[in-house]
Amino acid sequence: MFEKLEIVRMAQAMASHAGKRQAVISTNIANADTPGYKARDIADFAETYQELRHMRSTRAGHIDALPPGQAEPQLRFVKGAESPDGNSVSLEAEMVRAVETKQSHDMALAIYRTASDVIRTSLGRRA
Repeated sequence: MFEKLEIVRMAQAMASHAGKRQAVISTNIANADTPGYKARDIADFAETYQELRHMRSTRAGHIDALPPGQAEPQLRFVKGAESPDGNSVSLEAEMVRAVETKQSHDMALAIYRTASDVIRTSLGRRA
């Protein structure tokens, strides 16, 4: 029932995106000493979610669009300075991305919690 609410679907998609981005960041950090490795990142959540919203079906069988959070964001190479061995991972930049991703995940949880509290209150239950 609650998964049909747009705010809940958006929060789920945001949390899923944060998890996928954290996996990409972890891979970058794990390959920080790999010669020739190019740092990667995924598109921002807003961009990814906007693309998914445009692919919505208006009636059953119209198009076979995935619900928000189900599509895989496209990997991108991160521009930056390369070390002499061709590696472009900056641990400092990855730490900043990791913190941004944690904040996005925390925001998604806060949105979900707030939506749940509003629904409980509207049903006459204590939050």
